[in-house]
Amino acid sequence: MSNILIIKHGSLGDIAQASGAIQDISDFHKDDKVYLLTSKPYIDLFKKNPCLEDIILDKRLSRFNLIYLYSLMRELKKYKFQKVFDLQNSSRSSFYKRILFPSAHSAIWSSSETTLPKDQSKEEFDKKPVLDRFKHQLDSSGLITNKTMLPDFKWACSNIDNIKKEFDLDKYIILFPFCSPHLQIKKWPNYNKLIDLIKNKFKDEYKIIVAPGPDEINMANEINAISILKENRSLDISELATLIKESSFVVANDTGPAHMAAHLETKGLALFGSHTTAYKVSIERQNFKAIQVTDLNKLSPEKVFEYLIKSLN
Repeated sequence: MSNILIIKHGSLGDIAQASGAIQDISDFHKDDKVYLLTSKPYIDLFKKNPCLEDIILDKRLSRFNLIYLYSLMRELKKYKFQKVFDLQNSSRSSFYKRILFPSAHSAIWSSSETTLPKDQSKEEFDKKPVLDRFKHQLDSSGLITNKTMLPDFKWACSNIDNIKKEFDLDKYIILFPFCSPHLQIKKWPNYNKLIDLIKNKFKDEYKIIVAPGPDEINMANEINAISILKENRSLDISELATLIKESSFVVANDTGPAHMAAHLETKGLALFGSHTTAYKVSIERQNFKAIQVTDLNKLSPEKVFEYLIKSLN
């Protein structure tokens, strides 16, 4: 029995996307112990994943913090990992490789760099859809990839019966109108107009809700929807996952909750401007689709509503 390490620091959407790859790694190494290195916001979430033996915390302090770096490397070396799957594929995780396995090839350290196709540059390879990149990485590392292209995030869900009872949630549509302050290009400005269209059509058949994150609670007051909180705090990721999974429909900007919805098999729609493409981030699934426009400010609420109507019918 060997110890296997997966590196996945975040973000939330990336974690949902990596669920299939993590399952394939676990299935291939079913006689080994699979550990995961992640950052603090996702420790409790990953503890719910049945594919993982245990979770190791990376505080992600500065690389120039030599005391922390030495401590983390010493901790990792204790496990005597026989193989590392770098699903983060970041400059930080590449830095860890140079310390832990400086000359390792893909048989020891599986990453997009160590499995890079010989006829492509890293820049060209990174233009491919994220799930295609995961599949190539794991295929090149000798794994059987049954789930990588079909991520299933349902392992993250938890019971929210009390929350649904408190807000009397039966049939509901959940909106995610927020985005990071430095990524305003992802924000569609017409959610309230969409809400008016939904209410005019369906009356009280569906509740319209939002589930704001910790930094979005005040902004939620600007949306004409019910704000779902637990004791005046944001839901945790597992509660949010279940809220999304049990919804009738999701409309979201290109953020973590949109990727969660896609890989929870929820009906929904993600709205994309010019910042990236739905194709590159592998968000479209059987039930979850995307509208891609050059300027989100010019995307009409009627067009979004038209798609919503077709899906609900």
